[in-house]
Parts: sequence; structure tokens; C-alpha cells
Amino acid sequence: MGKIIFYEDKNFQGRSYECTSECSDLSSNFRRCNSVRVESGNWILYEHPHFRGHQYFLSRGEYPDFQQWMGFNDSIRSCRLSPQHHGSFRMRIYEREDFQGQMMEFTEDCQHVYERFRYHDIHSCNVLDGYWMFYEEPNYRGRQYYLKPGEYRRYTDWGAMSPKIGSFRRVHHFQ
Repeated sequence: MGKIIFYEDKNFQGRSYECTSECSDLSSNFRRCNSVRVESGNWILYEHPHFRGHQYFLSRGEYPDFQQWMGFNDSIRSCRLSPQHHGSFRMRIYEREDFQGQMMEFTEDCQHVYERFRYHDIHSCNVLDGYWMFYEEPNYRGRQYYLKPGEYRRYTDWGAMSPKIGSFRRVHHFQ
């Protein structure tokens, strides 16, 4: 169970909306989102309705403006709770689509993909255990892509417009 509160203005001001479950279209609840308070659970926020567009992972805490969650703008139109996972983490990344080319397996976070993988691009990925967040830039910066267990035969399967991934980390679930 989770609880998140969206505010139209910065610093938890203006119209607010409280959410305790997945919502595929928040458009009727508020016009813009400039601050968020996560009271419980871990949430993935999406820029567009129906879980599309830029993605942001937020754990318990206060985010007084959209830049605090690395937001590109004040548009949040859908959200979902991240499932609880307390087990192991394991993921394979590939140099080419359809699990072709050089492969590396990871069980830990990677702050700089090029330094470890020697490629700037990840074209496919198989998440075997746990939930992961890809970042477009090294050091966990830039656009985010949330990956749950499953096969991603090409980068568009995780919602990216290009195969450029600079870093990734495991999604830990804190109470």
C-alpha cells in the first residue's frame, strides 16, 4: 500500500490530490505538478497518461519542486506503485538488438556504463531478477527508464528513443 500527494505549486502549495493506487490518467485531478510528497511506497510517475513519456522513480520523501525528482517539466499525468522486491537482482545487457553481440551480466549498480561495458549503447536487455532504473547519462542523471523483470528485445521496449544508457541502478524498496 502506498500514498502520494501531488501539488500544483512548488513547496506543497496550491491545489493537491492524494493517490493510493495506480492511476492511468491524472489529468482531471490537477493541471500541473510542481511538488510531491511521498508518504509511503515507491512510485513511478509518468509525463503522459497511460504510463507513457518521461518516467521518474520516487521513494518516500518530500520533493518541493519538479527539479528535485529530475523532472523536465511540471507535467505528471499517470502514476503507479512499484511492486515490492526484497530478493536478488540480476540483469543482462546486450550490445545489439534481440540479445545479440557482447553480453554482460550485472547484479550491482553501474555508475558509468561505458567504463564497465565499453559501449555507450544498450540495444537489448533481459531483467532476470529485481527492478532496475536506466539513466540516459552517467552518475544516475538524465532521462529515466523503469525496467521490471522480463525481456526487452530493443531499447524502444523500455520506452527509450535511443539506445544511449549512461548508468543504471537497482530499485530498492524502502519502508
